[in-house]
Amino acid sequence: MLRKIGFGLIWIAFSTYAFVFSPPDSPETLTLITNLSTGNIAGINPLIVALFNIMGVWPLIYSCVLFADGRGQKIPAWVFAALSFGVGAFALLPYLALREPNPEFPGNKTVFLKILDSRFTAILLTLGAVALVAFGLTKGDWSDFIQQWQTSRFIHVMSLDFCMLCLVFPALLGDDMARRGMQNTAAFWAVTLVPLFGPLAYLCARKSLPENAAETVTN
Repeated sequence: MLRKIGFGLIWIAFSTYAFVFSPPDSPETLTLITNLSTGNIAGINPLIVALFNIMGVWPLIYSCVLFADGRGQKIPAWVFAALSFGVGAFALLPYLALREPNPEFPGNKTVFLKILDSRFTAILLTLGAVALVAFGLTKGDWSDFIQQWQTSRFIHVMSLDFCMLCLVFPALLGDDMARRGMQNTAAFWAVTLVPLFGPLAYLCARKSLPENAAETVTN
């Protein structure tokens, strides 16, 4: 119950800050989002381009654990996963508040779950994230980014959303490791303490889900 209340309060506080206390909306925000979404990035700070696209990688990272976790939940995980592509942690925090602990995976994997469980999928996500981070860090203008972070609600909230997604991933990590027989405290903290690439490394290295509930992984 404390966990549920905690995530509920985080969601309320995060939403309140984003829409009440963050910098005001910029008149150019809609144009910026449209250009980023359509790939028309000429003249846009590469750091913003990289961050915007990484915010599309994060929902895929979460989906790789969320859909397996949702198999044992009363609430439909796919709704929150789908919404997270548009609003990030604002959609995932309610799921974390409503879900129950779920260290087992009942039943068989669907084709969709097999894709999300695949190491090939994890490697593709990792390569994409590496390319985006490298592009942002080598081409980006930090002084411009900081100025926009201070004056643009979109940039400000998107940056905080990235941080929130990094911080709350461990809430799903423990059960995902348990479903795979990977009880390893050192690995848990290694994944937790490395933003973005910790979860990606975990997806690349984790064991496959057992095909049915009768398969209890002991090694």
